[in-house]
Amino acid sequence: MPEARYFVSKNDDVWIIKYQEEEFGPYNSQAEAMMFAIEAAEKLGKQGVTPEVCLMGENGHFRTEWTYAPDASGRSM
Repeated sequence: MPEARYFVSKNDDVWIIKYQEEEFGPYNSQAEAMMFAIEAAEKLGKQGVTPEVCLMGENGHFRTEWTYAPDASGRSM
């Protein structure tokens, strides 16, 4: 079960990352926001936390896009 979640979503014409009570960005593209979210999540994973990165879909619901796997240093879902 993930202990930390990063949420990537589009806000008007930019992308943002939410983690706990903080907001990061803006980013110009979904790919850029995902790259930064995964990079941050990997750092947590290497510290023993189980993180995941979730992306908001067009339906407004979040889906898991990436989960840290200690044996492979992260994997895409």
